[in-house]
Amino acid sequence: MQQHPTAHAPVPQARRATRRTAIRLALAVPATWALALGTAGHAVAQTAPAAFPTKTIRFVVPYPPGGPTDLMARMLQPELQSRLGVTVVVDNKGGAGGNSGSAEVAKQAPADGHTLLLAASGPMAVNPSLYASMPFNPLVDLVPVVQLSAFPLVLEVHPSLGVKTLPELIAMAKAGKPVLSFASAGNGTPQHLAGELFNTMAHVKMGHIPYRGAGPALNDLLGGQVNVMFDIVGSSLPHIQSGKLIPLAVTSAERAKVLPNVPTMAEAGVSGYQITGWHGIAVRAGTPQAIVDKLNATVNAIFKEPAFRAKWEAIGTPVVAGTAADFGALIKSDAQRLGKLVRDAGVTMD
Repeated sequence: MQQHPTAHAPVPQARRATRRTAIRLALAVPATWALALGTAGHAVAQTAPAAFPTKTIRFVVPYPPGGPTDLMARMLQPELQSRLGVTVVVDNKGGAGGNSGSAEVAKQAPADGHTLLLAASGPMAVNPSLYASMPFNPLVDLVPVVQLSAFPLVLEVHPSLGVKTLPELIAMAKAGKPVLSFASAGNGTPQHLAGELFNTMAHVKMGHIPYRGAGPALNDLLGGQVNVMFDIVGSSLPHIQSGKLIPLAVTSAERAKVLPNVPTMAEAGVSGYQITGWHGIAVRAGTPQAIVDKLNATVNAIFKEPAFRAKWEAIGTPVVAGTAADFGALIKSDAQRLGKLVRDAGVTMD
């Protein structure tokens, strides 16, 4: 019997079309999955928080125990420990006006956020203009995380000196009897610069006695081994309140809230005098941005707690916090401003 090919021709064509469609679908589905998975993986990589912290955090203070910088680190230590979920250890590494401990973080610490520097205005902004050579470059080797403080200093004397006002101190310094010297936390520290600026603007010449940190200097002031010191308000406040030290003036443009009866330097007779210092946290350059952001957010969260804010302000500084960029801008601007002060006042290493 004769077959009719035309009756069966559509069948192979349909099958071929079906196979072609199946092949196209088979090829398209894995490609679509790959694109979707790749996009999802990219999104996870962009938004997933860094695995931090994973071990003990070392909080380096570039000054000896007992001073205001050390006090701030020890106030923050339990708060950081609680919020980050790991042990935080304060490690004092004093020497060279804060350069030694700062350089250790800048040059030796792993860039993983597990070593924090309590960054002070001395080594971060002043010392590059004060020292002939620096073991690190604050603007290159360290990354700002957050500002912690902006504090005035208080010019104070031991009661045995027998002066109670700034004009009396200036008159005694000009008379040269006795010969006066001021203690500081070390060369290039805010305490040192405050004294040198006072010498220049009050037209006196008090000698400078640098210590290895504010703690030892304050101890000798309390003991009467030295008679004059510029110190952070918070660390000297208990001794002022007890009458062991006599405050003459504060170095800020406005009176300190915790010392409302103590005049500013300008009010007490040295017009135009103003100098403040600051602290912050920095980490080694190369630390991932996600870790810097997490540390910044952690400190800002700590400072939002009313109880902690009250304790912090009681040491003589307002709560600052803010962004890492804010702190970086302050470091750069003060490196120029305070560097000029060093040159104009003729401050040199002793």
